Amino acid sequence: MSESTIAITPSIGQYFQTPVSESIRAREVDASPAAETYLLRLLEDFGRPSEEAGSTLKKPVTFLLQEALQASGNERFKRLQNLGDGVLYGVGFFGGSMKGADKSYFVHVGARAYGHASQMLHGGGKPQGPDVLEELAIKFDGFVAVLADVSDWVMAQSARGQEGLLKIYERWLKTHSHVLSTELAGRGIVAARGSGGLH
Repeated sequence: MSESTIAITPSIGQYFQTPVSESIRAREVDASPAAETYLLRLLEDFGRPSEEAGSTLKKPVTFLLQEALQASGNERFKRLQNLGDGVLYGVGFFGGSMKGADKSYFVHVGARAYGHASQMLHGGGKPQGPDVLEELAIKFDGFVAVLADVSDWVMAQSARGQEGLLKIYERWLKTHSHVLSTELAGRGIVAARGSGGLH
């Protein structure tokens, strides 16, 4: 009978610190410390979603973007940021089964939402300091990939026994995730692409 351990961390953000940092490094995403902190806050927010965060993507993203752009002032900024956050989290954490064209579309909408929110912060002028929302807009694809790695890491952490191992392998077959490949290797299985399968 194997012993299970419980990891205790002061916050959800700290729980995700290592996988986020490792993915940023492994994928060579040029992320500022502020952007990394933003990702951790995003994971924390969606780990305990408020009603507002949980309802972000209940309508098609095209409508949400249009509604956000038609709003004004603080409401417009809030809607744009929430849309960017919702798309980044949704596509990053749950986009593994999305088709390429669908994923590209969501990435485009999420990046636009952050871009418009960024422009609102400095009225279209040049920002005086670091602009996290602009960075998220420009590097949206990279940050989606980081959250996909974190999603794989969470799945691997919760996988137990033979059934868990099979789930990791089945997900690796779809994604060829280096995180899952490393997890399989740690359990004595080398996952290889092509006709070879497992070794």
